Amino acid sequence: MELAHIIGWIFTALGLAGAGYALLAAWFTRRFAARDETPIENFPPVSILKPLHGDEPALAQNLESFFLQNYPAPVQFVFGVQSPDDTAIAVVEALLQRHPAVDAVLVVDKTRHGTNPKISNLMNMRSATRHDVVILSDSDIAVEPGYLRRVAAALAPEKIGAVTCVYTGWAADGWVSTLSAMGVSYHFLPNVMAGLGLKLAAPCFGSTIALKGRVLREIGGLAAFADILADDNEIGRAVRAKGYEVAIPPFAVRHAATETTWREWLSHELRWMRTIRTVDPAGHAGSIVTHAFPLGLLGLILTGFGPFAWCALASTLLARAMLKWSLDAAFRGPAGPYWLVPVRDVLSFGVFLISLFGRAVVWQNERLKVHENGALSNR
Repeated sequence: MELAHIIGWIFTALGLAGAGYALLAAWFTRRFAARDETPIENFPPVSILKPLHGDEPALAQNLESFFLQNYPAPVQFVFGVQSPDDTAIAVVEALLQRHPAVDAVLVVDKTRHGTNPKISNLMNMRSATRHDVVILSDSDIAVEPGYLRRVAAALAPEKIGAVTCVYTGWAADGWVSTLSAMGVSYHFLPNVMAGLGLKLAAPCFGSTIALKGRVLREIGGLAAFADILADDNEIGRAVRAKGYEVAIPPFAVRHAATETTWREWLSHELRWMRTIRTVDPAGHAGSIVTHAFPLGLLGLILTGFGPFAWCALASTLLARAMLKWSLDAAFRGPAGPYWLVPVRDVLSFGVFLISLFGRAVVWQNERLKVHENGALSNR
């Protein structure tokens, strides 16, 4: 019993540390959103590459948000699928009928390059691009009309080799989707804000990777990432290795949480979490402190429901609520209600524990093994 109490007090202390971390992340969020942006007058032509796989929920809405950009230079869209039977084709064709003036091409190519399916798709699409500046963006991302102007402005300085964007979550369909979106907004995004604020992270996200053509060539093109799980992170690392900076403008795009079943949800979140474990194992282990409420709850149970442990648990809930308020205010919109935050926190803690074991991930219905260097293989 005494050992249980000791462990309980350790969990309580970690929970309080997690509450402090949440408040720090809230402060960094407000500071990030308040940063200034430098406008530009000359906007480059841009090719936006959208790798697709299936008619996922909200796909048409996400893609159409890119068509509605207020951008004063030519924009080309390149969509790519790897099967002529892919249901995303009908979505693209319907969108192009509604927007006949859009400059777009659809690439259907089953050629496989390496084990990363998204990079393989992008490699097949690359030859269809006409403009020097390319933007790689996942299919589950939606943007505001000023998105392209802000990305182009951030990419303009000579020292900038790439631009990426942080993202919030929004629910595409149902409660599972809502919980998934809340994981993005209230677990993933605060860690990004804290990592950037403390200068402990230099991320690059698949939500947006804008690259100058010469920089993409310098890092070896897309082929250099054909067998890497965390391709977005590795692209950013390669850009920085060439002496450039990766800019992150002070706004967020929206990630559509499309999971409608618990199996889909767990598979997706494990892939994310194991990717983080592969890219930054020390940071992944240290992220236990970010799970303030579950740690405080375990501390409360193991210490026998004492008054201090109750106060500690209440502190974690208050800190998490303040963090949610800061994120929603900075990035314009909640991913889910306040009362679901503790539920989402417990689920996140469970995924974290599971991610400590195993190296397999499921991606586009393929089961792949993640090696210690981040490479993927079919066995």
